[in-house]
Amino acid sequence: MTVNTSKQSFTRRAALGLALAGAFAVSNAALVMDAQAQANEAVQQIADHFASIRTMRGDFVQFGPRGEQTGGKFFIQRPGKIRFNYDAPSNYRVIADGKSVVIENMKLRTSDLYPLSKTPLKLLLDDRIDLSGGKVKSVKQEDDLTTIQLADKSVFGNSTITMKFNPQTSELLEWTITDAKGKDTTVMISNVQNGVQLDQSMFEINYQRNREINQKKGQR
Repeated sequence: MTVNTSKQSFTRRAALGLALAGAFAVSNAALVMDAQAQANEAVQQIADHFASIRTMRGDFVQFGPRGEQTGGKFFIQRPGKIRFNYDAPSNYRVIADGKSVVIENMKLRTSDLYPLSKTPLKLLLDDRIDLSGGKVKSVKQEDDLTTIQLADKSVFGNSTITMKFNPQTSELLEWTITDAKGKDTTVMISNVQNGVQLDQSMFEINYQRNREINQKKGQR
């Protein structure tokens, strides 16, 4: 009986190659999973540090989806409260009181009210920024910037919020809200003070005024 040693040798080499490739794939997958776990842990630490800051205030510059630029002062109190006081000549004011968000146009006398829980701002203002349950769409870590994009399709559809942090200090630098149509609104913050005393009245929404404005609008 003649044994085809050439064929046996090729079969052994092929088997060895497949085994090595499989071992490399398993090893590489383990390295990727380990790196991802470390990245997730680092990102969660940044998010936890930011969430530990209960109050903050500072200046902001907002860039709208059509390139329009406005600015003013912002105030945050965790959980759920935020206020934007826009500089003139802007006619807008935005307030979240923990339950709702109102966007007021003082010139046009409009007042649009939304449940806070249905907006990406909820993720920014929560007691704890929860990165579990597939909320993290992407993470980008650079030497001078950590970018975290969050989404929760079951709560606010296709809208997302992207937050950028200083990785050395864990300070929030800016956030971008992308609506369901893909339009971005970016808020850059500066001169931030943490742990400040804030007047609770600045987070109050006048629900009666909101109803009256919208009733008059409905009668037109």
